[in-house]
Amino acid sequence: MISKDSFNSASTHVELSCIPEDTTGLERIMLAAQGDLQRLMSSFFARPIFIELVYANGSARLKPASPEHPITQSRQVHLVCASRIVCTATSNVTITNPDFERLFLDDKYPIGQTFRKMLRHPRFSLLDVQTQVVSGKRELRRTYTLETEGFLCEILEVFPDRDMFVRGEAWLTESKLELEQCRPVEIQDVKPRWLPVTKGSTLPWGFACTYGLEPSPLVYYHDIWFVSLYLLLLYLI
Repeated sequence: MISKDSFNSASTHVELSCIPEDTTGLERIMLAAQGDLQRLMSSFFARPIFIELVYANGSARLKPASPEHPITQSRQVHLVCASRIVCTATSNVTITNPDFERLFLDDKYPIGQTFRKMLRHPRFSLLDVQTQVVSGKRELRRTYTLETEGFLCEILEVFPDRDMFVRGEAWLTESKLELEQCRPVEIQDVKPRWLPVTKGSTLPWGFACTYGLEPSPLVYYHDIWFVSLYLLLLYLI
């Protein structure tokens, strides 16, 4: 465990050890979040943070959750702010209390809100913190557990770009513009109407035309010449 949270009647001390030396103060706050990360990030960005489920795979619910019949679920969610993913959380959850089972599996409350609805303050253990560069972005990762009687969560959280904690609103806006600029532009294959007709289906009298295009003026003159010749032959016969 690399976190220690102690308090007495006069002071509170949160100690984080074995974390990267360049960790900022705001990042330390996020790393120490104990089931209230969504609330803290909403406070930082001054915007709502939405939970979007990526997948959820659970064990069979043959009996109500209990220590003798635990229910497990592996799941991944995205925390989204202004259409941007600010965190990806992958969790393994073990439920041994039917009240937690109802809130989490039936009412679909996220992990943090489940603790809040049950008025439980979970035991928090920060297990690992790492940073790495992925696709040119500086990722921040933490692995931790949240536990109370009847509800155990093992969670890996990935913050995709540490610049978000430095630039805030500017990061959200810039990322949104980058996303819009990266959208492919649909190019319609429209041919000019003045292109001469060279091949296609055969019209009466054997004149050629192409589907979807109007013949050029040259084609009309060509047709008139043949029609005049045809009428002259009929007259002579």
